[in-house]
Amino acid sequence: MSIVRSITALAVSAITMAAAMAPVSAQQVNSRLYEVTRIGKLRVCQYPLYYSISFRNPASGEIEGIDADLAKELAKDLGVELQIVESSFGTFIADLQADKCDIGMFGIGATMKRGEAVAFTQPYLISGLYAVMREGGPVNNWNDIDQPGRRVAVSLGSYIEPFMREYLKQAELVVVAPPATREAELVANRVDVIMTDFPTAVKVTDEFDWARAVEPEEKLLLTPYAYVVPHGDQIWLNHINLFIDTIKRDGRLAFYAEKNKLGPIIAP
Repeated sequence: MSIVRSITALAVSAITMAAAMAPVSAQQVNSRLYEVTRIGKLRVCQYPLYYSISFRNPASGEIEGIDADLAKELAKDLGVELQIVESSFGTFIADLQADKCDIGMFGIGATMKRGEAVAFTQPYLISGLYAVMREGGPVNNWNDIDQPGRRVAVSLGSYIEPFMREYLKQAELVVVAPPATREAELVANRVDVIMTDFPTAVKVTDEFDWARAVEPEEKLLLTPYAYVVPHGDQIWLNHINLFIDTIKRDGRLAFYAEKNKLGPIIAP
């Protein structure tokens, strides 16, 4: 893990420095921070199918995971009620722009393309690319993936989707749209392998004893995970960055990461 953190430290430093040092315009007088505290309600967009991040427990119906926990902590720190707004990787940008929520909190990969539409906070997690396959199936190692006849699943709207479109030369890319999931496609044997991040690799290997996760020899697509807010509200962005700084210092980030099996991917 120390190698991963050292490799990724430079990759996220620009995002972190920009977020921490961005000045507040002297002309900005309105902010979601003021509106949230005035109304007494924080609207958080979450994707309820993201294991260890924001995953609806089928038994209780409650959303669980690190961002379910940290959304509650943010609302508590603000002294307001928490309202969860269901979203997805394919719709969260539109949901934010349509003012359906004040912030997106569900392990959103900070990419340059997404940064054109929304503002990212500093990162709090970092994950590389993983492949999950069936033990004894046609894919046994990373080199088996990009072969003729292989079916490789990714989630619609995920940051992994455009990467795999470029990466695969021979295998067929299968894009899975909600409410369907990559994991269900693998369980049903409709795909040979799913491309995912650390949290989903944990989910599938936790649930199925036949599932196995592998990484490439050279780590691919190391991506910082952050929260997202609409562009143009530096006061709100600064406040969320302060929240992330605070939970890193006071131990809440580490506590909830370990609770949800995400300790290895905490951002430095």
